[in-house]
Amino acid sequence: MAKPHVSETPATQLLRAHKIAFTEHPYEYLEHGGAQHSAEVLGLDPFTVVKTLVMQDQDAKPLLVLMHGNRKVSTKNLARQIGAKSVEACAPEVAMRHSGYLVGGTSPFGTRKRMPVYIEDTILALPRIAINGGRRGFLVGIDPQVCVQLLDAKPVQCGLPL
Repeated sequence: MAKPHVSETPATQLLRAHKIAFTEHPYEYLEHGGAQHSAEVLGLDPFTVVKTLVMQDQDAKPLLVLMHGNRKVSTKNLARQIGAKSVEACAPEVAMRHSGYLVGGTSPFGTRKRMPVYIEDTILALPRIAINGGRRGFLVGIDPQVCVQLLDAKPVQCGLPL
């Protein structure tokens, strides 16, 4: 059976424009299912499914954090590493305003606003990752180094077990 084609998103447009090879992984989206759900239905290790989190510092300046699907962000460790007083998750409507994506469909590629991107350093050691392709129920498989090349993602160590 052929995989269903997923229409273009700002994320896939950006990847294609930079001639980045990626695979498409559509799945049945589940409200509040998160990376664990997508990993389960796609038969992937949750450690290789990377979630894109829109956060902000003490001055409400937005930033993106790329984290393993089975980890959470230590905002205290992140703030210390990036030189911020504090970091917190953005409210969903604020996250949507910054990224241009619906929460649950946020990709780090093709965001509305350019934001600093931080990536858990162990993600960069993986051969491939699955990350949101800019729509709920749609992941793309890429080499994690693409996050550094296209997004200038800075490695951090702020992951905690869920």
